[in-house]
Amino acid sequence: MPELAEHVRDVPVNQIREITEAAWSTPGAIVLSIGEPGFPLARHVLDAGIACLDRDETNYTPNAGIPALREAFAARFRAQQHVDVQADRVYVVDGAQQGLHFVMSMLLSPGDEILIPNPGYPTFAMTSHLLHAEPVHYPLYPENDFQPHIEDIEALISPRTKALMLNSPSNPLGAVISEDAMRLLVELAAKHDLWVISDECYEAFTFDVPHVSPARFDSDVPGKARVFTSLTLSKTYGLTGLRIGALICPPGLEKTMNNVMESIVSCVASPSQYAALAALTGPQDYVEEARRHYRGNRDAASAILAAKGIPFLGAQGAFYLWADVSHVSGGNVRAWVRTFLAESGVAFAPGTAFGSIGEGWIRVALCGSQADLLDGVRRLPARAEVAPGC
Repeated sequence: MPELAEHVRDVPVNQIREITEAAWSTPGAIVLSIGEPGFPLARHVLDAGIACLDRDETNYTPNAGIPALREAFAARFRAQQHVDVQADRVYVVDGAQQGLHFVMSMLLSPGDEILIPNPGYPTFAMTSHLLHAEPVHYPLYPENDFQPHIEDIEALISPRTKALMLNSPSNPLGAVISEDAMRLLVELAAKHDLWVISDECYEAFTFDVPHVSPARFDSDVPGKARVFTSLTLSKTYGLTGLRIGALICPPGLEKTMNNVMESIVSCVASPSQYAALAALTGPQDYVEEARRHYRGNRDAASAILAAKGIPFLGAQGAFYLWADVSHVSGGNVRAWVRTFLAESGVAFAPGTAFGSIGEGWIRVALCGSQADLLDGVRRLPARAEVAPGC
């Protein structure tokens, strides 16, 4: 048979899925390797999707989504970020990942470079490769609390650099970029005439610090604005399987967005859109309960890690802990998580799934039951249990 395209053959394995699928096939395993919210969906959200099917509203919607949902996304963003975003700049997408593919396909030509965080979510690089672009990894170092530094990023900018990817709150780190740092990052992008793609999947979940979108510091003048904002309801409302999110574009690009959306997915399924509308405009109990649950899980798991002497990054957002297991991983954390799963029955995501700086680290998902989380974290070897020289 003919060969597949080279850029498809070279797409790397997603190490998160690799360990998670191994855990799913391991009887009784505690799966702390994947970010799947564990709460039942709110009844009014389910009812809205069912009602859409019951009235047979299953035809195409406008490419950009039903008007009421676009306005609901815009209203929420205006209220939370104090940015004057109107509904005509909001495009309903088939989950955040489709939204990221959408915007990258608009911005990146073959051979262009996009700056992505290391550690950072693996599909940033995977999607870039699929579009024949080159991901260039900017470092987030442990000694800097995994925060981006302007000097590190600017040193990597070349004539081929087209875009800067930001992710706050961060998956996998749980780190949150401060208001001052975010302003400097947008100023850096403006200085070098770069697009900014902001992945804000976890914007609803921060702890004691605000979530600040780079859109706050963007121009509102067509031709000067540069920030694309990627939002999703997967994490906020537990709608992972409904595949629903939004992409907010800079002013002046609305017509182009519509044309590109048609060529990628045409429109998002109408039941998902009506369920999303109910989530955004209805009672917010789910979000408040989830936030309390994730915070409680973070604090309880952090206490166990501290007692074991295992270094970790104090999560300011999202629902992950980033923990240093280099005392046992032997320089190959990808192999170690497989061995640990086989021996202890617990799955963690290896840090190398998120970039080279993740070697020796694991990502611990905080979104499931607290009993399972604490049982799993307690099985990690304490530093004091490691013999000298190991």
